[in-house]
Amino acid sequence: MPVESVYPRLEELLPEVQKPVQYVGGELNSVVRDWDEAQVRWALMYPDAYEVGVPNQGVQILYEVLNERTGVLAERTYAVWSDMEGLMREHGIPQFTVDAHRPVGAFDILGISFASEMGYTNTLTALDLAGIPLHSAERDGSHPLVVGGGHAMFNPEPLADFLDAVVLGDGEQIALAMTEIVREWKQEGEPDGREGLLLRLASTGGVYVPRFYDVTYLEDGRIAGYTPNRPGVPRTVQKHTVMDLDQWPYPKNPLVPIAESVHERYSVEIFRGCTRGCRFCQAGMITRPVRERSKETVTRMVEQGVASSGFQEVGLLSLSSADHSEIGDMTKGLADRYEGTNTGLSLPSTRVDAFNVDLANELTRNGRRSGLTFAPEGGSERMRKLINKMVTEQDLIRTVTDAYASGWRQVKLYFMCGLPTERDEDVLAIADLATEVIRVGRETTGRKDIRCTVSIGGFVPKPQTPFQWAGQTPHEEVDSRLHKLKETLRGDRRYAKAVGLRYHEGRPSIIEGLLSRGDRRVGRVIERVWRNGARFDGWSEHFSYERWRDCAAAEFAEEPVDMDWFTVRERDREEVLPWDHLDAGLDREWLWQDWQDSLHGQDAVEVDDCRWSPCYDCGVCPTMGTEIQIGPSDPSRSLPLTVL
Repeated sequence: MPVESVYPRLEELLPEVQKPVQYVGGELNSVVRDWDEAQVRWALMYPDAYEVGVPNQGVQILYEVLNERTGVLAERTYAVWSDMEGLMREHGIPQFTVDAHRPVGAFDILGISFASEMGYTNTLTALDLAGIPLHSAERDGSHPLVVGGGHAMFNPEPLADFLDAVVLGDGEQIALAMTEIVREWKQEGEPDGREGLLLRLASTGGVYVPRFYDVTYLEDGRIAGYTPNRPGVPRTVQKHTVMDLDQWPYPKNPLVPIAESVHERYSVEIFRGCTRGCRFCQAGMITRPVRERSKETVTRMVEQGVASSGFQEVGLLSLSSADHSEIGDMTKGLADRYEGTNTGLSLPSTRVDAFNVDLANELTRNGRRSGLTFAPEGGSERMRKLINKMVTEQDLIRTVTDAYASGWRQVKLYFMCGLPTERDEDVLAIADLATEVIRVGRETTGRKDIRCTVSIGGFVPKPQTPFQWAGQTPHEEVDSRLHKLKETLRGDRRYAKAVGLRYHEGRPSIIEGLLSRGDRRVGRVIERVWRNGARFDGWSEHFSYERWRDCAAAEFAEEPVDMDWFTVRERDREEVLPWDHLDAGLDREWLWQDWQDSLHGQDAVEVDDCRWSPCYDCGVCPTMGTEIQIGPSDPSRSLPLTVL
């Protein structure tokens, strides 16, 4: 049946809300396809405000991949601000897409990309506004399938009651496979209804349907196990890995926001995965192995993307972009191609030990030298060894000295506070590093306008990493150390004005920790918090720790667990973790041993990058049937697997 646009009713409300332009759509390169000609219809959601969600690479890729297919339609939706939510409820306007302003509840699939756990309450708002029952068990054939994806879904258990299905890993191929399953099911007359469709998806082994797994608990609150409750449902669900990224050159025609967004650039993913082995880094662990795009494909993507969008900045993205085996030739070729134009290049993620001045000069040839950003992560040598961030103080000082000598004046340094076994002196060492950066900058340049910005985030242990067993540092300790650091920097009259300090207090990290390592019981807390008004928890001005604390206390009052149990408690080796039935390819024993190897203080065991050393047998390649792909321009594409 035809689905009407809600825009005529929505337009009347736009003068009453802040930033109304974010709701009107019509961006350059957006797509509106005929509803009646589509057999399968996707609504793609990023559960945050338009300005954060519209540049999201994952949503843009799936938007393009799906809309290229015959008989398939994809539109986008984002979280609405509270002023718009109130008006929508008052006037009966449902959650809508920004492309054709169609009701989200009319689509076949609502696919939600969870880059962060702090968007969970916004998800419940969208479901409620769309007229979709919050709990998957209450939905029928008239409702879309609600499917979660993205990095946070490597532990989807806190959302298990709200999601119909979950996919792990790369989305391009599995989104198309799901589309075909839905298309065939509809063409066959929807046999066995919603349950039949979910069984078809689950039986592939690549789609997790939470309701098809029963979870049991021990008396002390720990998980006893997960058991499939339908025939044909696998005991474990595997992640998806796209090999040969040259065959998936998306996005080709990037969306150009009509409202200000957090990233005004065309972003090209130059490789996926990272094997540096930073123990805190979930993204690096779950995206293994490394798969590079060739410089020829990257060049073609940049040329088409810039031509179709008009963006004046191109971001060469990955978890550690300077590690691409062809980064030098790639950046020189692009700098040559756009020399004399207004198009500049950037590497948003650069390691200290991968930086060199020649590379930086190529990146800034057509732009301005605004500053350099590095992430030592740990303030002391001991902390950097613990997290396997093999960067010494000498490495950092040598790098910034070269940069200052070549004309840079500003450096930003990223650190974490609250790492396992951390002490006050490990955090205060950040002050020593920052002041030394200023000192060598002044000495090298003979100038006083040298600046260093220190940015600190709270450490959150993440699933599928060696630190998944670690106890999270209480927020009081994190805040105490940050206060001492602030006072130390302020007290140094020589450098105080030259060092900027930005940090996040510890309490939001505790809630992120609750959501990232929680189990299904945490879902009740999420719902209670949402019903008590929680929205946009990732925004400090909207976040309320007290609300989360009080709701958790109320929901866990009759349980043998509490918020500290999920966050600051250290897990033992044998404990069943909420994500143990979800397979990222990483061998559990390898993760445990790496966790133990990190705890030797100054003698913590370091792990090299397996791109350039023998395999450390993390398990990903043999388990997933994948292999490292580097230097794609060379006919010999893949590295052999050699186990150490």
